[in-house]
Amino acid sequence: GVPEKPQISGFSSPVMEGDLMQLTCKTSGSKPAADIRWFKNDKEIKDVKYLKEEDANRKTFTVSSTLDFRVDRSDDGVAVICRVDHESLNATPQVAMQVLEIHYTPSVKIIPSTPFPQEGQPLILTCESKGKPLPEPVLWTKDGGELPDPDRMVVSGRELNILFLNKTDNGTYRCEATNTIGQSSAEYVLIVHDPNALAGQTGPDHALIGGIVAVVVFVTLCSIFLLGRYLARHKGTYLTNEAKGAEDAPDADTAIINAEGSQVNAEEKKEYFI
Repeated sequence: GVPEKPQISGFSSPVMEGDLMQLTCKTSGSKPAADIRWFKNDKEIKDVKYLKEEDANRKTFTVSSTLDFRVDRSDDGVAVICRVDHESLNATPQVAMQVLEIHYTPSVKIIPSTPFPQEGQPLILTCESKGKPLPEPVLWTKDGGELPDPDRMVVSGRELNILFLNKTDNGTYRCEATNTIGQSSAEYVLIVHDPNALAGQTGPDHALIGGIVAVVVFVTLCSIFLLGRYLARHKGTYLTNEAKGAEDAPDADTAIINAEGSQVNAEEKKEYFI
């Protein structure tokens, strides 16, 4: 019961983006019934329908599997593979392959040759368009109308070349691409910069640097002043005891003796310095 080589049916080229595609893979002559698996970009697809039928000889089986999915532009050129696994095939399964062809409307993007267009310099705008079939030559417009200066604004293929810029070139440029499926466009807002102004912006801002330095110096001086006050106010706590009669002592030792001894019962006088 070796299964026959599988066949894929249901594909008609081309398929439009967004359409629902249904592919069927079938193989006959297997015993026991073979197993069919689907792969798309080498990734297995699990959600498929499986049907097993007994052949006329009542000894072998015909097996079919149906794959349903909605296509988009990313499926163009993708290989869908139907693989038949069976114990008689050992480690070499039988496969059938179908390469998809998907038609879709163009996608458009405008790429400038420089991020900061400057007065007096040239500028190239490239209209990058992708689609299938390949889009026809693109159409360039400015502010909804034709290009105002054909001698200075030259269209070459998908590129718009402005030979030298001036302030009158400011505006919205539109690139439009069309194929048999549909049409798409992109816009680019051109602002021509003064080269002298750009040069000033790119240099160092000395006023800003001076302001930052002044703030740092001020904060440092304030910190030193507050630290000095804190240290001066927290040197320690001093206690002096003076007893009556000690003021008349001829020296410090006699004053202490008189304060501790002979003047024990005398009224004490205390002073606190913080």
